[in-house]
Amino acid sequence: MVTDPIADFLTRVRNAQLAGHRIVEIPASNLKKRITEILYEQGYILKYKFEDDAKQGLIKIALKYDPTTKQPAIRSLERISRPGLRQYAKPADFRRVINGLGIAILSTSKGVMTDKQAKSQNVGGEVLCYIA
Repeated sequence: MVTDPIADFLTRVRNAQLAGHRIVEIPASNLKKRITEILYEQGYILKYKFEDDAKQGLIKIALKYDPTTKQPAIRSLERISRPGLRQYAKPADFRRVINGLGIAILSTSKGVMTDKQAKSQNVGGEVLCYIA
């Protein structure tokens, strides 16, 4: 049993990149699926596939690397709001991730979205993680 599934998701992606893997498999949930879609929309991963198995399903993520330097597209994954200490923010209080080069993923009342989308819709929420 994993107490923090989002931290597990981020750790699996981070470890796969450090090991140089092309594909990482992660147990699925609706929240993880939405985070995966955001990573794809923002260009941090190559592609993804949701697979249903007998239990909860799997998310297969093809990681993206720079073709010349072989460096991963995701430089840092940082969990912000934890089960022991939740972090919430209003649109005016959103922090810029690496001076605007990264994104923050938020869980809002209108769904999971990036900080830029939340600011344009003027909605705050729980800051799940920072990705750069």
